[in-house]
Amino acid sequence: MLDLKGLKCPLPVLRTRKALKTLACGEQLEVHCTDPLTEIDIPNLIRETGDRVETIARDEREIVFLIEKAGGDPARG
Repeated sequence: MLDLKGLKCPLPVLRTRKALKTLACGEQLEVHCTDPLTEIDIPNLIRETGDRVETIARDEREIVFLIEKAGGDPARG
């Protein structure tokens, strides 16, 4: 679980990108954010990296992303 609550753009995206680099193909990362812009920025990051957002859950306090690491694309960095 990656707790990014209280962080503002661009930190949640930068830290999510860094955390994804440590995962193996098929592993999942749960990311907790409070910045409303992450609802746009993290899915854009995931499109860029080729990984997959499994779910996005939002309540009045936070946004939770469940991201699955895709595999095998050497162009991703």
